[in-house]
Amino acid sequence: MLGGRREAPMTDAPATREHPWPVALLSAKLKEYLDRLGTVWVEGEITQWGVSGGNVYGKLKDLETDATISFTMWSSVRARLSEQFKQGDHAVLLAKPSWWVKGGTLSMQVYDMKHVGLGDLLERLERLRRQLAAEGLFDADRKKRLPFLPAVVGLVTARDSDAEQDVLRNARLRWPAVEFRTAYASVQGDRTAPEVVAAIRRLDADPAVEVIIVARGGGDFQNLLGFSDERVVRAAAAASTPIVSAIGHEADRPLLDDVADLRASTPTDAAKRVVPDVAEELLRVEQARARLGMRLSALLSREIDRIGHLRARPALADAGWIVDRRAEDLTRWVARGTELVERCIEKQAARVGELRGHLRALSPQATLDRGYAIVQGPDGHVLRAPAGAPEGATLTLTLAEGVLGAVSTGAAPHDLREPAPSSSGARRSTGADDGDGGVGDAE
Repeated sequence: MLGGRREAPMTDAPATREHPWPVALLSAKLKEYLDRLGTVWVEGEITQWGVSGGNVYGKLKDLETDATISFTMWSSVRARLSEQFKQGDHAVLLAKPSWWVKGGTLSMQVYDMKHVGLGDLLERLERLRRQLAAEGLFDADRKKRLPFLPAVVGLVTARDSDAEQDVLRNARLRWPAVEFRTAYASVQGDRTAPEVVAAIRRLDADPAVEVIIVARGGGDFQNLLGFSDERVVRAAAAASTPIVSAIGHEADRPLLDDVADLRASTPTDAAKRVVPDVAEELLRVEQARARLGMRLSALLSREIDRIGHLRARPALADAGWIVDRRAEDLTRWVARGTELVERCIEKQAARVGELRGHLRALSPQATLDRGYAIVQGPDGHVLRAPAGAPEGATLTLTLAEGVLGAVSTGAAPHDLREPAPSSSGARRSTGADDGDGGVGDAE
């Protein structure tokens, strides 16, 4: 050892405690050994597929057990492929182990790749997607509307995660008074489904929580599998509180996105869509007030002009003409009424005079006034023939101006021009021979 530094052992010498290998030597030996392995065809499911500078960096997962390897495909190899590949595809790769000496990492260098069919995992997810869609869990009519301004927002995410900070920061920048109640859960691995389900149910049972955000940062397809778990999807569908799914990035699409009431592309997008911007809302209020003021001012101006036009009309400018014209009409109508009444009275008076003349002409009194008399026998009956008044019968004579008693002397001669003398000295009454009903001349 010189100056505290061990001498490098021979390449073929075994490493000992006293003579260990340098890291570079070990790394070189690993590369030499792996380079001798050659290429091998490997089957699995692509769980990560990223392109950078034309090169592909991805991961291949075993179809049955939890085993994953990383692989690299240079742009020249990718250009020769006749098929398109994406995350979730079931494929076979012609790969060779490659050891990176500088970084000390192992990856599989891909020289060819072929499709085998839809990956088992993707196939299960598609089958579950079709089942849930048939049950109506993805229907638009069952999705609930988000509140305009939630006072309390529930958040399901990992503790101290970037997604949590993005949601809280952006929401409070938009509306500082918003309150969050966070339920922490694992967002990757086997514990994801039960913990996310428990968090959703706990926040859904809180009456103060008005909307629930389920948030997670980006990740590969395999890391997002927990949010496609049937238990998580059914828990979100059964929640009475609106659910917002903010899982991964825009290209990620777990089943929770389909059943949620609102899908946000990122946690930041979820915060912006759940919480309104106070500045924007104040601006909208001011714009609404300005529009309302303008419309009210325009309405008042129109009504003022209308009233001015009405007041300028002759009928309202000098209203006395209405009274004067109506007074003239009233005077004319009164005169006409008086004329009609007087004419009616005159007509009816003439009619009454005619009726009075007719009545007087037909009245027995008129007959008496002409000198006739009504002769009544002892029993009060009006005599119509001499036989009703035998000689000596007491008679009653009704004259125009009084009543006269008489005694019958019997029937008189037929010649009325030669009246028979009365023995009692009273006037002799004779009945009319023309059958005038007991009325005769009184001499």
